[in-house]
Order: sequence, then structure tokens, then C-alpha cells
Amino acid sequence: MVTTLTIDSVLPLVRLALQEDIADGDVTTNALFAPEVRSNAHFLVKQAGVVCGISLPRMVIEEVAAASNDAVHWQTMANDGDEVPAGMVIATVEASARTLLQAERTALNFLQRMCGVATLTKTYVRALDGTGTRVIDTRKTIPGWRLLDKYAVQTGGGKNHRFGLFDMALIKDNHRDAAGSLTNAIRECNHALKEHPHIFIEAETRTLADVREVLECLASGLKVQRIMFDNFPVPMVAEGVRLVGTQATTEASGGITLANIREYAETGVHEISVGALTHSAPALDISMKFL
Repeated sequence: MVTTLTIDSVLPLVRLALQEDIADGDVTTNALFAPEVRSNAHFLVKQAGVVCGISLPRMVIEEVAAASNDAVHWQTMANDGDEVPAGMVIATVEASARTLLQAERTALNFLQRMCGVATLTKTYVRALDGTGTRVIDTRKTIPGWRLLDKYAVQTGGGKNHRFGLFDMALIKDNHRDAAGSLTNAIRECNHALKEHPHIFIEAETRTLADVREVLECLASGLKVQRIMFDNFPVPMVAEGVRLVGTQATTEASGGITLANIREYAETGVHEISVGALTHSAPALDISMKFL
């Protein structure tokens, strides 16, 4: 799965953010500057990190400028995915002072958040160098920001798990409990999705007995493309990997941090999902400085 940003997909969120911040006017800026006053500013990265969402500040500024037919001149010095040092200017912009000041906070909110997610993801990816294990994201994203968060993970070198509830069947604990058993849930998903072979089925397991139950389903002809080891300690993940072999993709999830992720990866598990990539990423320190 490749996550991409388009104007059509992002502009509604930009407009919502601007309405939230500006509403019926920036009283401070409008009191201080006439519409014809023009200014220059640059975006300064104040700590090393991965650039992500560089198109968003421009989109925000141009959306504000459009309301007053203001001309915007933008120049970019870095691209998404670039690793940049502290002190680097990654973009410059010229527009009216009113436009720049009204757009500043919203533009930075998008850029800082996305750079922060990409930078944290890159840290996790580096921790797995040489293991062959991939770090993947989760649905633990800011509501409304799913596309941006998953794009940022991808920009940092991570992989996207399912985008939402619609593109993969993931049988979790509540599903299996409501269905009566893990086997029942797998059987029902296979039956319901037999006309949709492109939708993968993943089963969450809580014990090695669960893993064996999934493998029995596979032996009976049912399909499960991915098996998740949920909150397994490292030795159990290693045993789960051994049991599954090449019959399905394996995923470790729950309680995995930078301190222990490599130990998990060395079990041979194919993927490790980390909710912290999107629910706990600190914003990268970036400022918009007037010249």
C-alpha cells in the first residue's frame, strides 16, 4: 500500500483547520498591518529530523491568500524524506504580512506534526537495520489525520498497515469473543469475503494455543494471510514464528519500544506494529521566521 497526498485529499482538512483558527478574522494582525504590506519569511528547522509534509505550509498560505487575491511566492529547499540538520532553512515565502501571520500557526501545526512522525519512524526503522523486519503503523492516529499520519510513517521509512476498517479483515479479541471462537470468526470471514479475494484476513492471537488454532484453520483450507502475536514476550514470538513458518506473514504487536524492538525483530518476525509512531510522536521543532 502506498499512501500519497493530493490537493483534493488534503484541502478539506486545511480549510477546517483555518476556519478553526481564524474564524471571522485575525484581530491582532488586522489591527497592525494594512493589506498592501508585504513580508518575507522562512521555515527554519531547529532540530535535526526528517522533512515531511513540505507541501502543506504552502497549501495553507495559498488558501489564506486566495481570500484576498494575494500573490504568494514560494521556494522549497528540501523534499519529503530528506534528513536535515538543525539550523537548515527548508522553505521561503513572500506574501502579504496579513496572509503570512494568519497562516503561520496552522502551517506549522501541519509541518511539525508530520515531520515529527516521520522522524520518530526513521528512528524505529534504523533500530531494525539488518534484521529484515519491517516496522508498521496502526490506526491510532489523530481523528481526521489518518492520511497525513500514514503518509508521514511511510516518509520515515515505515510501512502502512491497513488504512481503515474497510481494506483488511482483522479479527481481534472482541470479534472472536462475540463470534464464539477464533475458528468461528475465521470461518465466517472466509465465507463473507470469498468474492473479495483481494481483502486479506489477519487473525490476532493471544496465546500459542491460538496460533495453533489458526494453523489448523489453514490446514482445513481456510485463508489467513497474517497472524498477529499480541503482547507476546520475545520467547513466545520466536516460538510463534517457528510454528507459522512460511504459512502466513507474522506480526508482533503490543508493548514494543525502541528499547526492545530489535530483540523482537531478531526472532524473525516479519513485521512489528508500533502505535507510538502516530499516537506519541513529538512535533519537530520548526519555526516560521520573518526576515
